[in-house]
Amino acid sequence: MNETKLAELRRKYGGASGSQIFDPEFRAVAEGQFSAGRGRSKPYSGVQTFLGLPYMPNAASSPDFDGLDVAVVGVPMDLGVTNRSGSRFGPRAVRDIERIGPYEHVLHRQPAALCKAADIGDVPFRSRFSLEQSHEDIQAFYKPLVQAGVIPLSVGGDHSISYSILRAVGAERPVGMVHFDAHCDTSGDYEGAKFHHGGPFRHAVLEGVLDPARCVQIGIRGSSEYLWEFSKDSGMTVIHGEEVPHLGPKAIIETVRRVVGEGPVYVTFDVDCLDPAFAPGTGTPEVGGLTTREALELLRGLDGLNIVGGDVVEVAPQYDTTTNTAQAGAQVLFELFSLVAGRFPAARRDHAPTT
Repeated sequence: MNETKLAELRRKYGGASGSQIFDPEFRAVAEGQFSAGRGRSKPYSGVQTFLGLPYMPNAASSPDFDGLDVAVVGVPMDLGVTNRSGSRFGPRAVRDIERIGPYEHVLHRQPAALCKAADIGDVPFRSRFSLEQSHEDIQAFYKPLVQAGVIPLSVGGDHSISYSILRAVGAERPVGMVHFDAHCDTSGDYEGAKFHHGGPFRHAVLEGVLDPARCVQIGIRGSSEYLWEFSKDSGMTVIHGEEVPHLGPKAIIETVRRVVGEGPVYVTFDVDCLDPAFAPGTGTPEVGGLTTREALELLRGLDGLNIVGGDVVEVAPQYDTTTNTAQAGAQVLFELFSLVAGRFPAARRDHAPTT
């Protein structure tokens, strides 16, 4: 062992506490996590919020949503599923995951320090039985949120919620979309129901809030392929699950950036994009999916895009006793938060880090 190096390490670290960080970048993160004279907050105590963000359930009562830049919203509604229900418990399960953040080590970013963000609670649903009424409630909640200039990050709930969110996000101009999923979700009305989780993006295109030429769908696979002809006919770019390892993340990211361009883009992540080995807790699992590492690498490759909103959907925790699915959903949410936070100019990066 190099005795000189050991002596240097002893001088520098021998009397240092765990909160004493020397690297400037890491020290900035630590300063937001260690209170003066105390240790880090305990991840297993207190009231859980998304990513440990401040809880501001009354923000919606303010016209400017209390000056928020980013609002994380729960949408606990799964009346649009075709098979296994349970994603109504997704927001609660994701909130319960601790130790996510505060630092995104690949992007070198502490998102809560770059913008004013909060967990503003759940969409208030008038009925637990009416799918149509639930979508009215989603649209009513998101319209003033988007009009106030707040970027929404949502946790569902089934994938039908994305349609009503897109109606708010794309109201002024159609947006592009990066869509992670096992299914294209571009089928038509099903058994008389418009608002089901297999068709939100067909309706979003037909209503003029989603530009199909600027949409990329990643991870598509399974026996429902025959239902997705609208994706092809409308001009969406579809990357199937079996293509992912052959193309590789770099080529996929290049395709995404070329297709969506510099315009506004919405990112939606159905957790069944992941292989059931990583995320069994979902309503429609399909084998042959992405690994969590692949998904995170692809998400990080979206950095710099003009992301105007995003969601994580279809986490159904009762099908996963390990909590791995909720863990994956929470990490994806943190990646979306990190991507969005990177959009804010340096002049606005004066918010205190969230603890």
